Amino acid sequence: MAKGKKSAPVVSSNWKKLLPTIAPTEQKKKRKNTEEEFIISPNYKCFNKRQRIEKLKASHVAKISTESETPESTIPDQNELWFADDIDQDDLKNVYGKKDTPQEQKLKKKTILAKMNAVSGDQARLGKYVAIDCEMVGVGPDGTDSALARVSLVNFHGAVLLDCYVKPQEVVTDYRTHVSGIEPKHLESDEAITFKEAQFKAEAIIRGRVLIGHAVYNDLQVLMISHPTLLIRDTSRYKPFRNLAKGRTPGLKMLVKEILGISIQSGSHSSVEDARFTMQLYKSVKLEWEKSVGAKSGLMMKKIAAKEVNQSKKKKTVSIKEPNQDSESDQDSESDQTSDSGSEDDGSDEE
Repeated sequence: MAKGKKSAPVVSSNWKKLLPTIAPTEQKKKRKNTEEEFIISPNYKCFNKRQRIEKLKASHVAKISTESETPESTIPDQNELWFADDIDQDDLKNVYGKKDTPQEQKLKKKTILAKMNAVSGDQARLGKYVAIDCEMVGVGPDGTDSALARVSLVNFHGAVLLDCYVKPQEVVTDYRTHVSGIEPKHLESDEAITFKEAQFKAEAIIRGRVLIGHAVYNDLQVLMISHPTLLIRDTSRYKPFRNLAKGRTPGLKMLVKEILGISIQSGSHSSVEDARFTMQLYKSVKLEWEKSVGAKSGLMMKKIAAKEVNQSKKKKTVSIKEPNQDSESDQDSESDQTSDSGSEDDGSDEE
């Protein structure tokens, strides 16, 4: 060995044996600490898609576990409720019962529709509450303007009061079949009525009654008729329903799915089906909704309804008394129409 140079330290054989086992452990520990230092907070909004998916999965699993742990909600007895005449036990199960599987939902929907189709007797009468829904087609150069093509009205129990196709007053440029279910054969058939006939029949049914609908303004606008605001129950504007959509306007399909546990509008829409399930939505929250309207508004509603009935009777008597020297035949036809509508109103006000 040269003088002045230090020899390298000799590593013992024991150290050589320990070195392979110590080094990997230190690297793993270092990596683990590095990962823990940079874990993204769940409140941080800029996490990637994979983290979002895993977070949604975790929340879904937690939701299922909490639902399985929580006891089933008790369904109140029909006799315990003061509004038992309006609500049946099946509706209470829809509101308070647990959610069903997709197959059970289909079976429930068929059962409800079959029960509505079988309504007869007093339950098939007009009554105080009616639900409306209209289907529209596109008119104009681009088909963006809407025209009435079908109007449906049902009573409180889902019995159909009016369901007719309407011949548009303008040329149809877009039938919107994938949504409306309207085809050219529907509007060209002999069963389709004119717009004025549909307008007259719909107005006669809703006059002085509580009108239920989803986005009712669109239906009234396309029919070109008006209705008192206090007599309107719009499920798209009811605050508890809007809370389900985080303050936005909820869709009818979403509301029926969330509240009633039934899937609708899987394909083209049916105005009868939409009107029926809109009424079901109203029935599920009728008590709370009417409480929010208040007693004062209720008295005003009665006055408005009575006033409308009186005005309609006055209009009919005036139209009959007005002479028409030019055409006596037109006068006779008008008096026949007014007498027929008067008899319908007398029968509908009995309930």
